[in-house]
Amino acid sequence: MSGTGSSKKGLRGSRLMSALSLLILLSGCGDASWNSPYPATDAVSQTVYSSFDERPKHLDPARSYSVNENVFLAQIYEPPLQYHFLLRPYRLTPLSAVEVPVPSYFDAAGNPLPADAPASEIARSDYLIRIQPGIRFQPHPAFAVDAEGRHRYHALSPSDLTGINRLADFPETGSRELTAEDFVYQIKRLAAPWTHSPIAGLMQQHIRGFQALAEQLATAAGQAPLEQIATLRASSLEGVEALDRYSFRISLTGKYPQFAYWLAMPFFAPMPWEAEVFYAQPGMAERNITLDWYPVGTGPFMLSENNPNLRMVLTRNPHFHGETYPTEGMPGDRESGILDDAGKPLPLIDHAIYSLEKESIPRWNKFLQGYYDSSGISSDAFDQAIQIDSQGEPILTEAMREQGISLLTSVEPSIFYLGFNMLDPVIGGDSPRARLLRRAISIAVDFEEFISIFANGRGLVAQSPIPPGIFGHREGESGINPFVYEWRQGHAVRRSLDEARVLMEQAGYPGGMDRETGRALTINYEAVATGPDDRARLNWIRKQFAKLGIELVIRSTDYNRFQDKLRNGTGQVFMFGWNADYPDPENFLFLLYGPHGKVKYQGENAANYANPEFDRLFDEMKFMEDGPERQAILDRLVEIARTDAPWIWGFHPKAFSLHHQWMHNAHPNQMANNTLKYRRIDPALREQLRHDWNRPILWPLWAGAGLLVLLIVPAWWLVRRRERSTAL
Repeated sequence: MSGTGSSKKGLRGSRLMSALSLLILLSGCGDASWNSPYPATDAVSQTVYSSFDERPKHLDPARSYSVNENVFLAQIYEPPLQYHFLLRPYRLTPLSAVEVPVPSYFDAAGNPLPADAPASEIARSDYLIRIQPGIRFQPHPAFAVDAEGRHRYHALSPSDLTGINRLADFPETGSRELTAEDFVYQIKRLAAPWTHSPIAGLMQQHIRGFQALAEQLATAAGQAPLEQIATLRASSLEGVEALDRYSFRISLTGKYPQFAYWLAMPFFAPMPWEAEVFYAQPGMAERNITLDWYPVGTGPFMLSENNPNLRMVLTRNPHFHGETYPTEGMPGDRESGILDDAGKPLPLIDHAIYSLEKESIPRWNKFLQGYYDSSGISSDAFDQAIQIDSQGEPILTEAMREQGISLLTSVEPSIFYLGFNMLDPVIGGDSPRARLLRRAISIAVDFEEFISIFANGRGLVAQSPIPPGIFGHREGESGINPFVYEWRQGHAVRRSLDEARVLMEQAGYPGGMDRETGRALTINYEAVATGPDDRARLNWIRKQFAKLGIELVIRSTDYNRFQDKLRNGTGQVFMFGWNADYPDPENFLFLLYGPHGKVKYQGENAANYANPEFDRLFDEMKFMEDGPERQAILDRLVEIARTDAPWIWGFHPKAFSLHHQWMHNAHPNQMANNTLKYRRIDPALREQLRHDWNRPILWPLWAGAGLLVLLIVPAWWLVRRRERSTAL
């Protein structure tokens, strides 16, 4: 009996000691960040932490055309050109190219023409692109060769793929130098029907021989993937030619100065044929080992991990060719510190880890805890992050400022506008009556209020189609729309409703009544409304028209039906938007160009606006280089559009982003997507602040432990006393 009692007593004593040991461990760990989602070894690394909410569908630069894909593509691939990180208006600078190419012009007989030759005389434009020697592709199995120089992984059998489930399972990698042929091959890929490139139709209009190559390759559409690659490699494209190892030429039909902007997009990034052959082998697609999953580039980063259900990781490309941080910026940039790293080799970080976050609240909370370095601002978190000061400007709340968080705002190269169908007999046309009606409505629809209510203040009222940062945009008094605003004490002030009502009377609609028919004016509004949140917005729009006595009939539908109404011209008023493909005024004003009318030409001119003088000047402007002469024509184009009022200009969205104090060189650039290479992290400060912000609260544990001791010790003492009594 005594032996058994001693055993039980020892076990109970052991349990008590275990509980006390746990308390000691808890006190020892009291200063640690228990909730950190990252390994402790990452604490002092030059790593950017961010998130994504949707798996990128395409990482093939010939196919990708989405913002969430460019987040990754732009860090991996290097087209010939890029946008300067700091200078505004946006301007092109070399990336993989030696310089920004200047086109050479030729007439129909092939004779050279001067740079200022009329566009009507130019039959061909040649762009000579010279690339930098010494650029190398990232390490990749597609380039691995054996001792005889044969590619190790270009003739894989099913047995060779045993145990291969991801790209990292291939033991050998290689690299090679970038050549002009890699650019030529990629442009031919754009023409291949099986790549389904979204810009193929546009390039057919400009690159000489592009359409002919597309038609030729259509006959190979039924071939096996490896046969298609062989056919593509053997094909030639009239307008694209490699002249030597480091230079190639692109020939366009006529004059198209905006083509240089396309050379800054991933579509024109180089593609090595070895990668295509590697991925096209049987068995690869079944393992998700494809170009859409594992891109192959020359940029500062490579995709080292692609697990879209968990995280995606970019890692420094060891073969990156040594670009440096910009040394010039805008006035005030040096004082702001954005040029502190001028001249330093890029990239400034080693890794970027993007974690999957489908919900905005967890993403926001992790940012506040310091586990994401930057963040957007969802509607749910807006009031927590932003307040409006006495001048109506957004500023950070005190809680955000106490954490050292900074706010960056920038106007996006986009516009949301309310369009009038100019083919409609009531609201459209160029009659004085219709024009006065449109101007009256333009005054009444208060887009300042719309921005405040529905965009959390994240917008700038548009005075013309051209956003800030784009050549042709005017600031100040010379930039306001005089039919809707007047300049008072240094600010644009919306004209009064009384003025709008006078215009209504002049148009023959006093108080909203049609003087000719004696009936109330009724206008249809075409809306895309699919959820309950749309109701408030539609009610607001209805109230704007009601200010003038106009009855607005909301005709809600889905997006496809909405598009049908625009194509058929059956609507009257609608809201639409446009995001720039490239930072040129042509990319906005073409939305009002007559030959791009939606109904007649199926173009992007959804308002079906047509003005002969506007169209003539647009044709002249689109071929011009930026300068005073082009600015003068742009001013006249904007003046014509304001006078005719085919749109209520609406607003340019503003992007808001938050950044922790340890992230440096965060600078808004709405055209460039390859800005990760400029980021710099202070990892020691980040780790210290994470530690301070995520201290575990231990007093409830201590209180519980104390209560546990109060319960256990008397019980243990009673049991031990009973055991002793029994033993005696």
